[in-house]
Amino acid sequence: MSPTKSSSAALILAAIGVVYGDIGTSVLYAVKEVFGHGHVPFTAENVYGILSMFFWTLTVIVSLKYVVLVLRADNEGEGGLVAMLALASQAVVDKPRLRNVLLVVGVFGTSLFYGDGVITPAISVLSAVEGLEVVSPHFKHYVIPITLVVLFCLFAVQKHGTSGIGRFFGPITLTWFLAIALLGVSQILTHPAILKAISPYFALRFMWENPGTSFIILGATVLCVTGAEALYADLGHFGKRPIRVAWFSVVMPALTLNYFGQGALLLENPAAVKNPFFMMAPEWALIPLVLLATAATVIASQALITGAFSVTRQVIQLGYLPRLNIEHTSVRTAGQIYIPFVNWGLFVAIVLAVVMFRSSSNLAAAYGIAVTTDMLITTVLTFFVIRYAWKYPLALCIAATGWFFVVDFLFFASNLLKLFEGGWFPLLIGGSIFMLMLTWKEGRRLMGQMQMAEAIDLRGFLDSVFVNPPARVDGTAVFMTAEPGVVPNALLHNLKHNKVMHEQNLFVTVRNHEVPWIPMDKRIEMEPLGHHCWQVVVHYGFKNDVDLPRALEHARLRGCQLEPMTTSYFLSRDVVIPTLGSGMAPWREKLFAQMHHNASGAAGFLGLPNNAVVELGSKIEI
Repeated sequence: MSPTKSSSAALILAAIGVVYGDIGTSVLYAVKEVFGHGHVPFTAENVYGILSMFFWTLTVIVSLKYVVLVLRADNEGEGGLVAMLALASQAVVDKPRLRNVLLVVGVFGTSLFYGDGVITPAISVLSAVEGLEVVSPHFKHYVIPITLVVLFCLFAVQKHGTSGIGRFFGPITLTWFLAIALLGVSQILTHPAILKAISPYFALRFMWENPGTSFIILGATVLCVTGAEALYADLGHFGKRPIRVAWFSVVMPALTLNYFGQGALLLENPAAVKNPFFMMAPEWALIPLVLLATAATVIASQALITGAFSVTRQVIQLGYLPRLNIEHTSVRTAGQIYIPFVNWGLFVAIVLAVVMFRSSSNLAAAYGIAVTTDMLITTVLTFFVIRYAWKYPLALCIAATGWFFVVDFLFFASNLLKLFEGGWFPLLIGGSIFMLMLTWKEGRRLMGQMQMAEAIDLRGFLDSVFVNPPARVDGTAVFMTAEPGVVPNALLHNLKHNKVMHEQNLFVTVRNHEVPWIPMDKRIEMEPLGHHCWQVVVHYGFKNDVDLPRALEHARLRGCQLEPMTTSYFLSRDVVIPTLGSGMAPWREKLFAQMHHNASGAAGFLGLPNNAVVELGSKIEI
């Protein structure tokens, strides 16, 4: 096998493990939720109709929308709602009002990701452990404790990174897909006519004869596409081809066979509706199947947790959340990070979900609103990308996204029926984070206004200072500034108290952009200010790792010799004082002040050496 084919096969196997773990474990609960609540009369025609709806939901939403269309909307090779938001906002940059609306919509969708991130691990792991009830009813009382132990172990190992166990994700998940395919085939052989449900005729007939019921059960049918957003979110890790090949060659066939196998079982034994997935298995295979299902759901949850870390870092760099402590768990892979606050915040919320809802059926009632809202937002943003970034004709753009918008909206509307049954829970989480994001963004804007109102022009200030120059000391001082051309408070305090300036002075502004990557050759801009002083602007994309000392190494090429042992970094440690006025509501100003106070230090975020940082405080009223 050639190296190219070998690496391609490895990427496909890795994509099966990371991308499709979530959607692959939906077979544990999707069919059970459609038939288990009495909404659908149990007849052969209805079983055929529901299975046809499952197949065509997978085809329309996953195969056509995500695999064929949305994967094309990459932002310099990156995917996910944050990348799509950046792409759409850049496409309408000449329409400020529309751009602001899209930013708010996109940020709301991003915040809902966290709501989905709470429900998905809870329902996946819980549904796997519930297989023990099929082994013996005596295990019923142990399901919740075992689920919580599994989840705790999952979150406890995050700080060690996943590089060691990640290599097993693909093989285990591939084994899972082969196992569910074999389970499905074993049942289909007893009732091969069930394969006729592939025809859309059965879905259309069911919807025509049962319009009200069809609308209601869309809220459960959507469970078969849990994790579809991961297709797009993981684009940057694997590329389009491995994701597409994995879907059409392994994942979709295995899911289809298993769903149809569950349908065949229900036709032979309607009592199996209480847990059709596990009741497909022979008795001797139940315990191994529960263990394999638990492993598969843990891997699916791992992918979502890793995604939460990645999305959080991107949102921080776009300026919608305060700095958080980010730890790198791999010296080889820059993208492997661990954020303690996000990790344990997710764990606490997931424990609440498991304890409050207590079964996968109850959690299924909570699931759907967040994910269908994100699907709807993705479709809307895709329209603006293909219309304004790709410049396609309006009629073609409407045709390409309009059908998906209608389908997504129907699923979204159906899930609204579950709002008071538990759908409020992920919305509460997402809404709270959305409020935090908007408060942080607005607070930072108000801070910037106050700083600019009192700003002193840097070039003019330096010219006046060097009329009667202060004492110069050896080494280089790096002063961080929010805006270029403005005198940093740290410089004023240093001159006031120490009455000296360094031999070289750099005034550095870090700019984060709505693109995933900015290459090193475009990382910095330098402007000489005279007197061995330079204005420096450092550019980062929202997926770049921030490492300021490394970026400033390029200053050597511009005539500024930085020696790490003689370079000091001066930061302003601002204290926010909420005041009555024309800013935000008083409670939001207090919230912003608290968020600002608890944000991790700029030194750690910028990758500065701890023994070379000087922080000087100042107060800012908003």
